[in-house]
Amino acid sequence: MSMRGANRARGFTLIEMVVALTIFSILVALVAPTFRTWICNAKVRSVADALQNGVRLSQAESLRRSRQVVFALTNSTTPQTGTFTAVSNGVYWAIMTVPAMTDGSEIAAFVASGILGSTANVQVNGPAEICFNSVGRLVANSTTGVTGGSCSAPTTGSPPMSTYVITLVGADHPLQVGVALGGQVHMCDPSQTLSATNPYGC
Repeated sequence: MSMRGANRARGFTLIEMVVALTIFSILVALVAPTFRTWICNAKVRSVADALQNGVRLSQAESLRRSRQVVFALTNSTTPQTGTFTAVSNGVYWAIMTVPAMTDGSEIAAFVASGILGSTANVQVNGPAEICFNSVGRLVANSTTGVTGGSCSAPTTGSPPMSTYVITLVGADHPLQVGVALGGQVHMCDPSQTLSATNPYGC
């Protein structure tokens, strides 16, 4: 036997290849459910972030313009036209000014709109509309100028709060975006309890 043949690099045998593929398959099977849950949680977080940003912008605009504005969820792809219907599980959000005069001499003006992130199968349960007054507090208003809903001031909770709950089948961490009567906006996990050691709970 020549030295050249003895020093030749040894490759994988068929048995070694089968064993390696089996171990790899087992590891993938163990990790896949956790990875799917992580993806679902990321989708919920994306929608919750987009919703919270829209609400905060709405409040900021009410303060900047020193007038009442309405934040609404909608399925309309063109809310910038100003003619859309508010729905409680919409995939878009829009902000409009609320006419100060009720005699028709003033019309609502479009302010901004956005999409609620990666919305495939994500559910948003909450009010179709909320209104901020000129000092950034939630107020009731039945004539917002937006079709499909009206604003109501929250009366339950401590403090009273309007809430949006964002869920997705497969996610183990739903999220809640709460808007207190005084205008404070807070995101938390409704499946957990708020405590000194758990600031992420509701």
